[in-house]
Amino acid sequence: MTTEKSYVWKLGADIDTDALAPGAYMKHGIDVIAQHCLEAIRPDFATKVQPGDVLVAGPNFGIGSSREQAAGVLVHLGIKAVVAPSFSGLFFRNAFNLGLLLLTCAKAEQIQEAESVNILSNGIQCADGKLLTCHPIPDFLMNMVAAGGLMNLLKLRSQGKLHA
Repeated sequence: MTTEKSYVWKLGADIDTDALAPGAYMKHGIDVIAQHCLEAIRPDFATKVQPGDVLVAGPNFGIGSSREQAAGVLVHLGIKAVVAPSFSGLFFRNAFNLGLLLLTCAKAEQIQEAESVNILSNGIQCADGKLLTCHPIPDFLMNMVAAGGLMNLLKLRSQGKLHA
């Protein structure tokens, strides 16, 4: 999996689901919630993020509640991938179910803000050519990402367009 270069938004450790999808907006649809994504940490994020951008964070990304909107807003905003040393288990599952690629990379914090990176099948290639290895992602999860989420994958399978 090689992609075009992606712009990096750098965050710290322990980014919780309330920062991604603030509770005050949960009564609204995903389009409104997305307008407030990360506003407490990066007030300009929702208005400046571009489809294909990558989030890079410290450990424990997605901690907090089990709300799937936390991953859903990142998909809605067009985030290509989130790279971090570790993820909350609930966020990890929600993200792949919605088609969001998460890359577990012990050295993620070496990636710089506004850097241009390539997402490869075995890791992240930084602007300086350095390759940061990521944990392998099982094929069934990569299939979910490629299909745009679990529901899309199941739909394609039921239509005979993909095999189990």
